Amino acid sequence: MKFLTTIDRDADGVWGVECPSIPGCISQGKTKAEALENVKEAIALCLEVRAERGMPLT
Repeated sequence: MKFLTTIDRDADGVWGVECPSIPGCISQGKTKAEALENVKEAIALCLEVRAERGMPLT
């Protein structure tokens, strides 16, 4: 599956990433690459929890 993500850098230089199609699915990293890898894991975990709870995946 492919999901659209948004990425932004805060004043402290930390990269934040959000997957808007999955409510509450966010992650961050010290580098852009790290943040993008972390959000992949966050998406997988969010989908797993939503499936276990019988919630819509997106």
